[in-house]
Amino acid sequence: MLRAAGWDVQNGGANLNLHVQGDRRGNGVAVREVTTAKGRADYALYVDRKLVGVIEAKREGADLSAAEAQADGYADHLTDAQQRLNAWRTPLPFRYVSDGGETRFRSVLDPDSRTRRIFSFHQPRTLARWVRQAEEDEQAPGYRARLRWRMPELDERPLRPAQIAAVRGVENSVALGKGQQGMGQSRSLVQMATGAGKTFTAVTFSYRMLKHARAERVLFLVDRNNLGVQAFAEFENFKTPDTDRKFADLYNVQRLGAEGMFASSKVVISTVQRLYMELTGASLPGTEREDGEIGYDVDVPGGIEVGYNADIPPEAFDLIVVDECHRSIYGKWRSVLEYFDAPIVGLTATPVAQTFGYFNGNLVSHYSYQEAVADRVNVDFSVYEIETRITAEGGVIAHGTIPVRDRRTRRQRYEDIDEDIEYGAGQVGVGVISKDQLRTVVQTFRDRLFTEIFPERAKRDPATGALLWDEMYVPKTLVFAKNDNHAEEIVEVIRDVFGKGNGFCAKITSAARNAAERLAAFRNLPELRIAVTVDMIATGTDVKPLECLLFLRDVKSWAYFEQMKGRGARTLSLTDFEKVTPGVGPKTRFVIVDAVGVTKKPKVDAAPLERHTDKQISLEKLLRKTAANTIEEEEVSTLAARLAKLDIQMTDEERTEIQRLSGGLELTKIVHEMVDAVSADRQLEVREAAERAGRDPKRAVRDLIERAVQPLAAQPPLRARLLEMRRAKDILYDENGADELLRAGAVIDDEDAAARTVRDWRRYIADNRDEIAAMSIAFSAGSDVPPSVAMNRLNDVARSIARPPRAWTTDSLWKAYEKVGEAVIDGARRKRTASDLLALLRYELAGGAERGAPALRPYEELVRERYQAWIARQEQMGTHFTERQRWWLDRIAEATAQRVRFDTADLDYAPFTSRNGTDGFIAEFGGTRAEHIITELDRELSA
Repeated sequence: MLRAAGWDVQNGGANLNLHVQGDRRGNGVAVREVTTAKGRADYALYVDRKLVGVIEAKREGADLSAAEAQADGYADHLTDAQQRLNAWRTPLPFRYVSDGGETRFRSVLDPDSRTRRIFSFHQPRTLARWVRQAEEDEQAPGYRARLRWRMPELDERPLRPAQIAAVRGVENSVALGKGQQGMGQSRSLVQMATGAGKTFTAVTFSYRMLKHARAERVLFLVDRNNLGVQAFAEFENFKTPDTDRKFADLYNVQRLGAEGMFASSKVVISTVQRLYMELTGASLPGTEREDGEIGYDVDVPGGIEVGYNADIPPEAFDLIVVDECHRSIYGKWRSVLEYFDAPIVGLTATPVAQTFGYFNGNLVSHYSYQEAVADRVNVDFSVYEIETRITAEGGVIAHGTIPVRDRRTRRQRYEDIDEDIEYGAGQVGVGVISKDQLRTVVQTFRDRLFTEIFPERAKRDPATGALLWDEMYVPKTLVFAKNDNHAEEIVEVIRDVFGKGNGFCAKITSAARNAAERLAAFRNLPELRIAVTVDMIATGTDVKPLECLLFLRDVKSWAYFEQMKGRGARTLSLTDFEKVTPGVGPKTRFVIVDAVGVTKKPKVDAAPLERHTDKQISLEKLLRKTAANTIEEEEVSTLAARLAKLDIQMTDEERTEIQRLSGGLELTKIVHEMVDAVSADRQLEVREAAERAGRDPKRAVRDLIERAVQPLAAQPPLRARLLEMRRAKDILYDENGADELLRAGAVIDDEDAAARTVRDWRRYIADNRDEIAAMSIAFSAGSDVPPSVAMNRLNDVARSIARPPRAWTTDSLWKAYEKVGEAVIDGARRKRTASDLLALLRYELAGGAERGAPALRPYEELVRERYQAWIARQEQMGTHFTERQRWWLDRIAEATAQRVRFDTADLDYAPFTSRNGTDGFIAEFGGTRAEHIITELDRELSA
């Protein structure tokens, strides 16, 4: 490990040579068995002939915590000669312990330094850089010290409030090492609504860390190439607020490619797959495609293993930023990130349970979609439903000659069927293409587009009232299809129904040619109005002028649906919008056109899976894993189910062919053996037999599974033919089945949904009643709990309920109570605050409407009434306040409305600081009276 990192390992004594010149990894000598005042260190580390650290080496499995104490003793207690002649400084800053399998490190240059687990020893040039930086700034000698004490005040001018909070949250978290799991590096999570500027935020704190904390390099991890292109442009064009120069003029930004990482790069943008390839030299064919799609479930036989790479050592980055972190860093790819010795910051709009787990619950900033709409960072949306009979129920293909299309080649042929074929709603668009279903949906969309969906944009002939289609721009529309074949059919129908050519509607999917050019045209040009995609534009990709999302596929994942929704939420300037959609004014909303019931069906908190289910892994991948002997037990079950379904679809001639290719085994027999191999009863028998025979039970079960799949693993022609048959069986065309429109119209929130929300909210309060009651008491006047502490507890509740699967906000809960008639409808529609959340909690603690609690009212309104009543009483008692005194009192009331109770510490913050803060308040009222007024207002307003 030491030699791989560039250390020259020597024995002490007559042959010691500290003048050895190293390579690009630096000049470092590790000397064995060096005596200190506290005993003999296993290794002493010299960089440029100066003693800088020690290593305590142990046998594998030894107690490394005890070894840390030994290393500290050696580093803290050098001999007099070492202190005078060799040591860079005492105590020595760099301490390592290792048993060969696990290595731990601590640098006392860090404030409140903590031990952390690292992949391998740092290179000599790295320690030399740290030494040089410490000498240049004795008061802030390390990276985390500079993050604490050398970061200048944030220039807020180019940032929105949510971005300001995120930048400060990240910098504070990394500086303090928060979110550290065990002995790993710190992890920080930023949850920010789609379109709120996550990448700009990341560029901002990356720039500050590079310049002021002297970070060596930043890794920006994306999960798709097209997102890497966007991030590269954001970094390059970022105008630094302190120099007014572009980021790229100051720091080299690189998209990692086959040429490897440049030593001069300060920001490296990469996918996790490309990073893996660079670290290991492995090849992953098909991961980097020109269309920009990257699948992060690429099969790597034996799993993901990363070894030491001297060109990209573990300390290559001082910060790792993971974009769209809700999906890209789990499962087998996780080990790639854990190779690096750097803090990790995750960015996402839609964290799932695994996201919070990975980041150890360290949510440093939260900005919801509802907040983004209120701040005009995003636009709001409405839902328009189109329901047809075939979409809801499926249909029947009448017997006779029907078209059948090869899924892979899209070649069409005709087949005779003797009986009618019934198909369900779930098969529409996947196994069956119903021409009339697509036509009915698209025709309804066109017919209602300027009469019900965007009626304000309709232009009509003054004489006849007919719509003037040539004078209207169809809103930029993104259609979500089930698969690439489905997308092809949708494009054809849209062009036909709208009577337009290729330039009006195009497919932009991973299988489409020139997908990047088409995406650019869709984003920037007025001609291309409708794009049809599957997954390529579903997440992360910006198309800001989008105003319409047409769902022709269902989505079960909450996070994925929110990401898809986010494509329409982006805002843009009127000038930019007019370039692609002229003459309609600013973008103020977007519409979800739901043609499959996607907005009504329940969603799950779907997380990235380490093992694939029947829906997530293709037959091709299952067969490939069978051949490589890397197929998991659950995947064997999935493969058996796939083959059983295929067997039902086969003709007798095809079954005979499969039997010949398998060496005489029928496919049903192969499937039966696979099912038997994964059955709990059969595996129990095998384990018990192995134990009786003195064999490893786990190995015996694995042997059983391998024998079951052996007919497939040993016959490449059989696997290839099964795949061909599967591809040829998929798509039937229902050309004659007539569809009918059942309903089309805008969706209005119904009382049933509101009642469900209120019911679930009450259940949540009942489950957490003791904690919530204690928090409510903390907000009462006279409570010993400081107001700031009470507010932190309330904000913790707000963050908790905002997470999936609840995804509640104070706004959404309040609207639900209005809908069921238990809250006063507020015509002002003001944004709900934390104080309103407390009002909701207290309302239910009091028993709600069932116990006669007064209807909910906005907390701000209650405080305003209480304050006016208090002022009136003061005047009745002969106490009159001057205009200057009323300024203070009015703002104390406003602060109470926002924060429930007034914290006297707030007097030293805006707006009070404009009048000299606490000192100004005391000067205005006098010491004794000032204290009395604060106490009385707290009692009266926060009751």
